[in-house]
Parts: sequence; C-alpha cells; structure tokens
Amino acid sequence: MFDSIEIAGLIWAEAIVLALFEDKQPPSGGGDDAKLFALPAVKQALSRKECTGEADNLVETFVALDGGTVRIHLLGLGERAKFTPETMRKAAARLGRRLAKAKDENVALAFAGTLRDAGADVEHCGRCVGESLGLLAWNGRLYQGAGSKPKPKLPLRLRADDAELARGLGAGLKLAASANLARDLSQTPPNVATPAWMADQARKLAAETGLDCTVIAGHDLVEKRLEGLLNVGRASDHPPCLIRLAYRPEGVDGNARPVVLLGKTITYDTGGLTLKVNNGMVGMKRDKDGGCAVLGAMHAVATLLKPPFPVVGLLVAAENSVSDSSMRPDDVITYRNGVTVEVTNTDAEGRLVLADGLCWACDEEKASHVVDLATLTGGVVTALGSTFAGLFATDEPFAARLEAAAERSGERLWRLPLHAEYREMMKSPVADIINSNPNRKAHPIQGAAFLSYFVPEGTPWAHIDIAGVHAVDADTGPFVKGPTGFGVRLLADLISGMQE
Repeated sequence: MFDSIEIAGLIWAEAIVLALFEDKQPPSGGGDDAKLFALPAVKQALSRKECTGEADNLVETFVALDGGTVRIHLLGLGERAKFTPETMRKAAARLGRRLAKAKDENVALAFAGTLRDAGADVEHCGRCVGESLGLLAWNGRLYQGAGSKPKPKLPLRLRADDAELARGLGAGLKLAASANLARDLSQTPPNVATPAWMADQARKLAAETGLDCTVIAGHDLVEKRLEGLLNVGRASDHPPCLIRLAYRPEGVDGNARPVVLLGKTITYDTGGLTLKVNNGMVGMKRDKDGGCAVLGAMHAVATLLKPPFPVVGLLVAAENSVSDSSMRPDDVITYRNGVTVEVTNTDAEGRLVLADGLCWACDEEKASHVVDLATLTGGVVTALGSTFAGLFATDEPFAARLEAAAERSGERLWRLPLHAEYREMMKSPVADIINSNPNRKAHPIQGAAFLSYFVPEGTPWAHIDIAGVHAVDADTGPFVKGPTGFGVRLLADLISGMQE
C-alpha cells in the first residue's frame, strides 16, 4: 500500500490528521490540534451529517495553511468512555487505506491533545498507529513477474510534533517491520522455503543484528537425539534442522537462564502417509508460521527491545513429505527425555518436532520460561474461530504475563484448560503416549496435553495454537489477504513485560 514509511520531522504537511470522539469536543490545552479545530473549515466539517465521530468514521475538508492547501482528515474514535488502544489500531488502518488512495505522502498527526483529554496513553496509541500503518505497507506479491503490471506505490512520510506520540509511532513502525519479516517468510512458497532456506534466513538475520545463530542438521541431529525432526523429515529431499538464534546482552551473568521462544516450522505439510485429502494441502506452506513468528520476534528483540536478560529462539524445521522412507502410523519414537511415542497419525507431525524443541529448551538452554507457537490443530479453529489464539499454560504467573501481553499487543488469546485428565487421553497401549487420539473430543487440548510430557514439572511453559489467526482470507483492518505475522507483537510485549 505504501512504498516505504518514515518519520520525518521537517516536512510541509499536505495532509493533517485530527481525531475526535462522538461528542466532537475540541481538545483542551491550546495545542496545535486545538487551534486546527478552531478553523472555520474544520468547524463546518464537524457540523456535517456524515461527521459522526464514530469509530472508523472519516471525513475530510481542506484549509489554506502556510501558503498552500492542506487536506484535513477527521478520524472518528467512537465513544470517549469506551476508547481502547484497539480502537486506535482499527481507526489507523482505516486512515492508512484512505491516505494511500488520496496519495497523501507528507502527513502530520495532530491528535495527542484529544487522546490526553480522554486519559489515553499517548505513547501507546502512537505505537498502535505505527503498527497499523506499517502492517498496511506490507506487499505480499513477492513473486510478481512479467505477467503482471505492478501498481505504483508512494512513500509515506509522517510528522508528529508531540514527543510521546512520535516515540510511540517509531516503536510501532519497528514492530510492524518485525511482523512483516514473519509475513515475508510465511508467504514464501515451499519450493523456495525449505528447512535449509529458513536456516539461511536465520543466519542472515543474525549477521544483520548481532544475534548468534546455530543450525543443527544431518548427523548432529542423530547425535543430539532429536528424534521428532529425524522421523518427520526423513521422507523429504529437504533435510530437517533445528535453528537456534540467541540474544545475550553484554555483561549479563553467564548463568542467567534465557526465555525460550519456540516455533513449529513445518515448511510444507502433505500429512505424510496419513495424506491430506481434497484441497487440504492448499496453504500448507503456512504450517511454518510459528517459526516465522519466532524469527520476527527475535528481530524485535535485537533491534528494538534489547532486554537485560538472554532470549533464545528455536525453530524446529522439517518438511512432512511422502516417500518410501516415510514415517508410518504404528511407528514408535523414543525421545531424548525417555518418553516413547506411538505414531497414530503422521499428519499430527507438528507436536512431534515441537517435542524436540521443548526437550532442547529445558535440557540444553535451561530455560527460565518457554513459550511455543504452532499452527497445531483444526480443533482450535472450530473452538475459537479467527478471533483468538488458544492459550494453554502450566504456570499461573506466566499465563498472566501472556494475557497482559495479548491485551497490549492486540493479538488476542483465550485460555483453554490443561487438566491432568486430558493427559490420560494420550496414553498408548504400546508406548507411553500416542501423538493423536482418534476420538475428536477436546481436539485442540490433545496437542497441548501431548506437549506437556516434554516439559519438566516446575518449568513455566505455555503453548499457543495460532491455527485460526495466523492468516486472513480477505482484507481486514491493517492486513491484506494472507499471513498476519501473529505472535511477533505478542512475544515482543511478553519480553517487554518481563523486564518490569
């Protein structure tokens, strides 16, 4: 939608954005936005019937300022008493689409006074605006070729004279850049985005940001007893790997235990011998979106957050393919922690590779906290639709941190139960546990119950099933059809919250 977005302090604004609530009260304090509200053309626009101040309502007028004609956007924020940061995000998305259509390139944001009058956190609202505009700037047509005529896109330069608003705006644009990295990775097709390619992207990110990158592949997987990756990936011509990105601030205690972010990274999922039917494979390039989100979050950790404690990102990368060496239903896998798994469904492969990641996070990293993200079950989509991701957690304070991060980021979570009885559903008559129970009861919980066997008691752990929220099938809010980068902003706010 935009060729680029930057914050430029010294620009002549061809457009100015004001905000108003349904009561249409001008801001107090005599700031720039209050002066603009007093202009005759703005007063006239406020009196028009179509100017309601409702959330997402957008009305325009023109004024003569500084020797030129300036477009004024009057952006509605709804009822003053019901205003939330999410209102700001949605309104900013509406605004961004209009700015692109109007071809406004130099835009001043003058609504800090209005937000302060409502008791809002101006800096956080600025961040919400930056996120929405930055997410709108993403271009998913990564492989547009000679058969298409590209639509011209203009740069967008933003000015916010209020220091808090400007600071938030900058942070929001940086978070959007991290989310857009995850979206680029998700959008990349499986003939390009193999496990080795994902490892190369991690190496590239490490080189650019100073992160440390290690890739465990080939015989090293055998040596490290990463059996889930070995078995899931053995049918593919593209070998599996464990990708590790690490952030460690200078001066931190060498014994400091990291927060570990773990992402399911199935670069393509055929279902294996339990083959997906009909059109079930379409879109399975996005079965790597948990790992894409972890890469995006590590970008944010290194470039924006820079916490005073170590953070490790793990991507368990494999392609679930079909060949004469495919993993079979009835196979039994013995994991490095001693747990044995009877494979009952080769299309429940994500939990098999995540089990490796959880073992590694606890054994090798000595994680202080672990959170995994995965497009794990269709059941969570049935339960929660595309409104919430499913949250499962074993530690109440950690669950509370994640819920607070969800509230701040706008990436919503709904907590589902993880009672001991659900673990009993996963018992095997042959091994310790099965990877999928054919009984569809509590389907999304089955995945979490399985994973719980690979986290030792006492380690704060959470599992987030993003199957319903990692992509949208139509333009909505700040997103175009395609991946959303869900989890990047959530994890960023989790890490930020753990600094407090």
